[in-house]
Amino acid sequence: MNGGPSGFNNAPVTRAFIIASALFTVFFGIQGRSAKLGLSYLDIFGKLRIWKLIASVFAFSSTPELLFGLYLLYYFRVFERQIGSNKYSVFILFSVIASLLFEVVALALLKDPAVNLVTSGPYGLIFASFVPFFLDIPVSTWFRVFGVRFSDKSFIYLAGLQLLLSSWKRSILPGICGILAGSLYRLNVFRIRKAKFPEFVTSFFSRLSWPTTGSPPSAPTRNIVGNVPSYAGRQVERNYPSSTPSAIEPPEDSIATLVSMGFDRNSARQALVHARNDINVATNILLEAQSH
Repeated sequence: MNGGPSGFNNAPVTRAFIIASALFTVFFGIQGRSAKLGLSYLDIFGKLRIWKLIASVFAFSSTPELLFGLYLLYYFRVFERQIGSNKYSVFILFSVIASLLFEVVALALLKDPAVNLVTSGPYGLIFASFVPFFLDIPVSTWFRVFGVRFSDKSFIYLAGLQLLLSSWKRSILPGICGILAGSLYRLNVFRIRKAKFPEFVTSFFSRLSWPTTGSPPSAPTRNIVGNVPSYAGRQVERNYPSSTPSAIEPPEDSIATLVSMGFDRNSARQALVHARNDINVATNILLEAQSH
């Protein structure tokens, strides 16, 4: 099981968030302040430390947490491809704010004077993503190891469990808060699932992030997943309309991408045929079909 094509094609917001998380973690690690990250009762209700609130969203407090966290963030880019970058940006913002509010409430109820009761890192976003992962991503294969049955989703769950228990109760609390935030998004509180950022936000993240490795954008003849066709490519489509593209069998990579998003294989193939192998158009066709 994978998150579709490798790399960050059609996932610029995920790419920007991963880069920011890695840079924040390295920055505080070099300064030797990783142990001071995380939130405590005094940080919120004693002397409000804004920098800790910001750091707790991005920076992990240890290298193992960084590795597992970035791996999960990278895998969950499949949701940005599924709902689009504009809506996924809203999902990130909602998950982060809601989980932080839950953490603040938990700190207020516990009133534990211990330093850094809540560990640092984007636990809210990561564990909020486990809600759609559990409900929307189907199991494609089953296998047994020493008589124990596993699915292809088991590795993601194991990575999440490792991250959840990495700092014991300091990491369990933000993990639970993230699951609650993801559940609220799933329940469409305040009709949040209909909200999306303007198009320029996605364009900003596309320019802000490092370029994705792969073929250069100047080659218009290749249909790379997630890339917007160049002007030259659109000119060819206008001069030579639908006859040839519709006859081409959809690429296996494109079908696999849609299947990894949770769509049926036959439906994915038919949508690609109707969309003339444009994976973005095919995704919209499938999402519209699900909404009816």
